Amino acid sequence: MARFHPLTVTAVDRLTDDSVALTFAVPPELRAEYRHAPGQHLAVRRVSDGTETRRTYSICSPAPAPGSDGPSELRVGVRLVEGGAFSTYALKEVGVGDQLEVMTPAGRFTLEPAPGLYAAIVGGSGITPVLSIVSTLLAREPAARFCLIRGDRTTASTMFLEEVADLKDRYPERLQLVTVLSREEQQAGLPTGRLDRERLAELLPALLPVPEVAGWYLCGPYGLVQGAERALRALGVPRARIHQEIFHVESGTGPVPTTTAPAHSAVTVRLDGRGGTWPVRDGETLLETVLRNRPDAPYACKGGVCGTCRAFLVSGEVRMDRNFALEPEETEAGYVLACQSHPVTEKVELDFDR
Repeated sequence: MARFHPLTVTAVDRLTDDSVALTFAVPPELRAEYRHAPGQHLAVRRVSDGTETRRTYSICSPAPAPGSDGPSELRVGVRLVEGGAFSTYALKEVGVGDQLEVMTPAGRFTLEPAPGLYAAIVGGSGITPVLSIVSTLLAREPAARFCLIRGDRTTASTMFLEEVADLKDRYPERLQLVTVLSREEQQAGLPTGRLDRERLAELLPALLPVPEVAGWYLCGPYGLVQGAERALRALGVPRARIHQEIFHVESGTGPVPTTTAPAHSAVTVRLDGRGGTWPVRDGETLLETVLRNRPDAPYACKGGVCGTCRAFLVSGEVRMDRNFALEPEETEAGYVLACQSHPVTEKVELDFDR
């Protein structure tokens, strides 16, 4: 069960004009709870003027070694979002010594180190979880190789530029790094432009043996991830080898509802070993119903992107407004996003503990 704990900020590193890396100290008694797989994320909570704000940020530091007590520190990257309540606070106000409420790690955009060739296509802050994936993989598995294809606007706007360069210097034979800038000419390398579907369809076969890649990791804006997936599928890559995580989706993106909610419905929930049944108010998502009665229910973005509120649909039927977090095999297995789910049947049962 995901839980929040206060963690102390030990470093605030400016990465670009509009992004920082925050480092949190993890006390010995909490290190087991903050063990994480490479690629997972943290939800950070702030209460200001009685209003609670939660945001999700990927861990960029390597995963703790097997058999260790857990990480002594965690590092995340935060990019300023226009009008963003938490990102503005992080860039302008957070300082060393401050304490923030940080949820224990979650997320399934992960890679457990294993031999083979892997690749990632990332845009902007999408480098954050992949930095953890690459650094952990290459350090632990000598028989692994990685191709990192990243798109950014300019060199000055590129997050973790030095960290990626250090990895390339450390593993020159096993890390292939390809950078594409959309608003700046490079003296060497690929021409300026965006990493869209058409360009990737031509570029990828020229860079690496596409059929031999054991896993593709796509992370960044919705358009880039969607275009990259379509390019890979057109190149014959099986869906099971494609993993994706989207950081932001514009409102209104997603399917149009085609089902009508029943006049009266109730949701039965199992959460952290305890159960309850509550009526669903008109227009509420199931997460909103649960939070009225169980404020400890897990969530972060409420936008169908992070997957923190994933629950197993034990019985009944729901309609999800949109889903950018669950893989097809997860939805086929019966998992839903509570923050996007509305009841279609009069009785619905969810299990957050599975």
